[in-house]
Amino acid sequence: MEHNQGFSTRAIHAGQEADPTTGAVIVPIYATSTYLQDGVGGLRGGYEYSRSANPTRTALQDCLAALEMGRHGFSFASGLAAEDTLLRAVLSPGDHVVIPDDAYGGTYRLFDKVATRWGLGYDPADVTNVEAVADKIRPETKMIWVETPTNPLLSIADIPGLAALARDRGLLLVVDNTFASPYLQVPLELGADIVVHSTTKYLGGHSDVVGGALIVNDDELAEKIGFHQNAIGAVSGPFDCFLTLRGVKTLAVRMDRHCDNAERVSAWLGEQPHVAEVIYPGLESHPGHEQAAKQMRRFGGMVSFRHRDGEQAAVDLCNRTKVFTLAESLGGIESLIEHPGRMTHASAAGSPLEVPGDLVRLSVGIEDVNDLLADLEQAFG
Repeated sequence: MEHNQGFSTRAIHAGQEADPTTGAVIVPIYATSTYLQDGVGGLRGGYEYSRSANPTRTALQDCLAALEMGRHGFSFASGLAAEDTLLRAVLSPGDHVVIPDDAYGGTYRLFDKVATRWGLGYDPADVTNVEAVADKIRPETKMIWVETPTNPLLSIADIPGLAALARDRGLLLVVDNTFASPYLQVPLELGADIVVHSTTKYLGGHSDVVGGALIVNDDELAEKIGFHQNAIGAVSGPFDCFLTLRGVKTLAVRMDRHCDNAERVSAWLGEQPHVAEVIYPGLESHPGHEQAAKQMRRFGGMVSFRHRDGEQAAVDLCNRTKVFTLAESLGGIESLIEHPGRMTHASAAGSPLEVPGDLVRLSVGIEDVNDLLADLEQAFG
């Protein structure tokens, strides 16, 4: 599959040739743990044990790499499994990482409660400001880790600017591309070294499977990640890979609808008297709008806002929606609403990454947008 083919063509065909035995046009679920060898050490097609490799997972990994314009893809049991494997593959005790000052709560927990116990240091920084990130770099810093847009404040990092900084200082730049998806943003083409995904979100897209991924271009980096993927073993199972591949095929058409709906919802919220601030990169009022326009195709399906009447009013609103489902996660076909401070980002409470109590986060789905607006209207009361 050529990288110069269109996005949806790659999503449907990359790594997914018809089965040579039956002609099946969809990659089968290879529900097997082990494989017949053609003599001792004679691997048939390179497969020996499904922790090491599985044909369904190979298809997903190849497809994800093609979508991110990368050479090597790796699929994991969850986004955090991907992140943990990456840290162990490329960092050592005593190393230091710069992370976003509004990172996803699970990522913060991984750094603060897990990685620090084996000697990894970190500092949060405003990833929208290249100089602020540079100020956090120490002699022992090995990596800059960013999300863009960030979760849940939807801040926009300057990927090319940070890539230049990372190259100048001899660091790796990791970009969590979960919120944007490869349809809207391609970090490797903007200078990043490693792309991280929670494939649970937009890539899977149907709230029915959990997974994670890493995509890289560098062969040596890929060799390290591949070794640790097998050695640690937090791989995605064949059925999970099958579901994620099925979701990926419609990513482009879903993302266009997510963006359409999010644009309408963000504009409507801006007119509501009980909304103090609407946070959406597609709005010209967003401080990262200009940068987002440079590096994203569109602005995504995530919208956050701050309730003018405070934290309890924000919580009450979350409890009153009917079409928006009160739930964690994001990126599925259905619209979700949550209170980050008490839900997805509760692990950051009391830390420099604590989110505002009056913040509400929306994952705008692909329903009829008038129904979404009516639901929010009745929830505001």
